[in-house]
Amino acid sequence: MAYFLQQIANAVPVAALYAALAFGYAIAFAVTRRADLTYGALFAFAGQTFVLFADFGWDRLWLVLPAALGVGAVAALTFGLGAGLVVGRYVMRPLAFSSANAVVVASLGTLIVLMETARLASDTRSLWLPPFLNEVIVFWPDPEFPVTLTMVQLLNTGLMAVLVAGGHWLLTHSYVGRYWRAVSEDREAAALCGVDPSTVYILAYGVASLVAAFCGILAASYYGNMDFGMGLSFGVKVLFIAAIGGQTAPLYAALGAAGVGLLETLWSAYGPILWRDFAIFGFLVVVLVVTRREKVIP
Repeated sequence: MAYFLQQIANAVPVAALYAALAFGYAIAFAVTRRADLTYGALFAFAGQTFVLFADFGWDRLWLVLPAALGVGAVAALTFGLGAGLVVGRYVMRPLAFSSANAVVVASLGTLIVLMETARLASDTRSLWLPPFLNEVIVFWPDPEFPVTLTMVQLLNTGLMAVLVAGGHWLLTHSYVGRYWRAVSEDREAAALCGVDPSTVYILAYGVASLVAAFCGILAASYYGNMDFGMGLSFGVKVLFIAAIGGQTAPLYAALGAAGVGLLETLWSAYGPILWRDFAIFGFLVVVLVVTRREKVIP
């Protein structure tokens, strides 16, 4: 029983990460209806930038650890948002309302550019952050198998939950959210009412990039590292897991992604780890096929 409870506890940070990533992805997807792998690349790029600049602040500027982490976080948010806006404005917007295949090809090219940029900037080194906020919080004081989480896991979970809740409130209670909903539901009708779909798309892509950068920072803080190949892996995974809850509904996408995070953690605990990704992607494909509804996407 204690082992099962520990796995449920372990699933909470993973589910929160997947939920926040899917929420941001759905914001951009809703206004374009095009699969875009760039989102995962921005997530990994921001995480790598965070680790790289934190290492620079520690080794070169001789800053204390909190200050070095602050330098890394500011750099990751700046470069992540900047890269997202540049990609959204000059690469994805000209293609977003045309061929879906063109967007996929462009996103793959963008992913390679971002990953190679991060790799060259770190001189192909795998940098690691020192452990921090790793104090153990006990939830089930079983002397044989206590159920615990660390402080950084709880902090990351709380921040990601606040991000999803705050973002949902803005989308449902603000003028910006109203414009976003108008373009996501019918961009031609929104344009007739005076809303510029291109501007809304750029803003949505910028917000999604900011969410990806924020999640990249928190993920790198927890794992201590961000791998060069993480962009493609998370790009494909987020694309699939967001579809479970609904790629055009950020809150439902987040809830569906959280469920996938729970399922993935339980498989890691009870199933063969080598078959985890195969099983998860197979499950996602089956669910998408079963729940698929025929409709024309303009």
